[in-house]
Amino acid sequence: MRTVRETSAGGLVVDGLDGPREQRSAALIGRTDRRGRLLWSLPKGHIEAGETSEQTAIREVAEETGINGEVVAELGSIDYWFVTEGRRVHKTVHHFLLRSLGGELSDADVEVTQVAWVPLSELDSRLAYADERRLAEVANRMIDRMETGKR
Repeated sequence: MRTVRETSAGGLVVDGLDGPREQRSAALIGRTDRRGRLLWSLPKGHIEAGETSEQTAIREVAEETGINGEVVAELGSIDYWFVTEGRRVHKTVHHFLLRSLGGELSDADVEVTQVAWVPLSELDSRLAYADERRLAEVANRMIDRMETGKR
């Protein structure tokens, strides 16, 4: 079986990043899996030719959620393997923390079933994948440090 490498980027786009902790929320996407379950995750997609991973994260967040954002910090990368169409795929996804600059939530992207603003305090129970829950914890700690640094 042929092995292929793929690289994507995406992120956690937060509304209210500079406001009170209890008002902060993140735009998540929901996709229906083969069993018909709605799985919530962070928006992400393939890096296009000539794009940096930061540019891809901004573009993918906008395409999949309708929300415009700016990169605040790097959250880390997730690395995994899967098999599709007779190929083994080694995928790396670079994730960033983004500040919401506006826009309107939209599930217009054909790959997305639903989009929602989810309070940061609920990410651990809403995100379907352990690696993304870990990145959300990193983001929360990072936001707390940013908040502490402002005082």
